[in-house]
Amino acid sequence: MNALTHEFDLSHAIMLPPAGEDLRREQDRATLAEQWSAVHDAAAAIGVLAQLGRPEEGTEVTGLPERAEALAGFEYELVRRGVDDLAAIMQPGLRALLALSAGGQDTTVAALTLWREFHASRDAIVALVPHG
Repeated sequence: MNALTHEFDLSHAIMLPPAGEDLRREQDRATLAEQWSAVHDAAAAIGVLAQLGRPEEGTEVTGLPERAEALAGFEYELVRRGVDDLAAIMQPGLRALLALSAGGQDTTVAALTLWREFHASRDAIVALVPHG
């Protein structure tokens, strides 16, 4: 048997971020703000279909993308992925509701269910980012 040996000691090595990491992070932050706005626009449409209207949002909700910029590492990733997941839920849900509405069907109950799911998910994301 050949046993390979090495004399590398990586315990004091410095890991550098991949090239272009800062640019990618800036793009992620811009995307986060756009997605956050888009899911709230979708929620407003769902609120209309649920016959609730559009609620006023506080700074805790509207300022999330800016506050998330202060987060680093996995905490920021949790927020980013949470918003991605929320957008993934809202898009097909809103499409289905609009298709039902276009067919003349009552969407109130289904829209209310999606609206509640949106708010529960959004509140969980907001709780990940310290306010004030």
